[in-house]
Amino acid sequence: MKQNLVIFSRVSSAEVVAELEQQFNVTICEAPLGRDKARFFDALPEADAMLGASLKLDRSILELAPRLKVIASVSAGVDNYDLDYLRERGIQLTHTPDAVTETTADTAFLLLMMVARRALEVADLVKTGQWLEKNISDSLFGVDVHGKRLGIIGLGRIGAAIARRGHFGFGMPIFYSGRSHKPTLEQELGAQKLELDALLASVDIICVCVPLSAKTEQLIGPREFGLMRPQTLFINVSRGQVVNESALIETLRAQKIRAAGLDVFEKEPLPADSPLLNLKNLVALPHIGSATVEARALMARTAADNLRQVLAGREPDHRVL
Repeated sequence: MKQNLVIFSRVSSAEVVAELEQQFNVTICEAPLGRDKARFFDALPEADAMLGASLKLDRSILELAPRLKVIASVSAGVDNYDLDYLRERGIQLTHTPDAVTETTADTAFLLLMMVARRALEVADLVKTGQWLEKNISDSLFGVDVHGKRLGIIGLGRIGAAIARRGHFGFGMPIFYSGRSHKPTLEQELGAQKLELDALLASVDIICVCVPLSAKTEQLIGPREFGLMRPQTLFINVSRGQVVNESALIETLRAQKIRAAGLDVFEKEPLPADSPLLNLKNLVALPHIGSATVEARALMARTAADNLRQVLAGREPDHRVL
């Protein structure tokens, strides 16, 4: 008898979905709290497995799925899941960390380059016909990236991938902060570990790459922004809640740092009245860290493999719990 699978978000691989439909009784709910709400909640009592992303699955929802054995998250981050309740129930949770590493690092470096060279501002001059007779004035000059001191907050998979791009591609000295030393990366990249305050006060470019947790929520706030130098470029590709957004807004308004690039925000999608939208020294992207054809297909494939492994009684490749 086939087991029951609830897919609770859009999966960007028709091939993977078709394979799952051959193996399981699949209920697809791309908008589980919207147009598909009734179908989603009707399917939960018989669900043996769930697969998807971008839905907060807390105790109130999970209690409606008494048969649930595994949640295969199509994501690297797992902050949408009630980990304590999953442990209590013995429900396995898997994720897709390797599938997002390189593409998210690409996004971080895209932001870094856009911010450093003021790409949006100067490209707009061309598109709006303001670049007609002479080159731009020094008031619109950017800054070089090569050779700058790059500080990584959280030298995990993504942080290390960003550091490699900076070190090998742009000759950047690498500094990092985190809970533990990374001797292999220190040898590979010549990276130096600093306490967070020292890193904030001494590097030219800061990339935040930590996962969201109780310890990292609001990690970068008014005090931390106050330690940064006026020429600092600040990049966040982790989670919006890691940064105190109000403090960042005030820092950028007062030009206490040079500029910032964000792919994540405290509230997503970003509200139309957000003060961030009026800041010229900010580049904002709509959480596109893994938004490529290749990455999303690999994420779907990895999540499906994890799910099949658990339901077959095997150890999954990427287990969280």
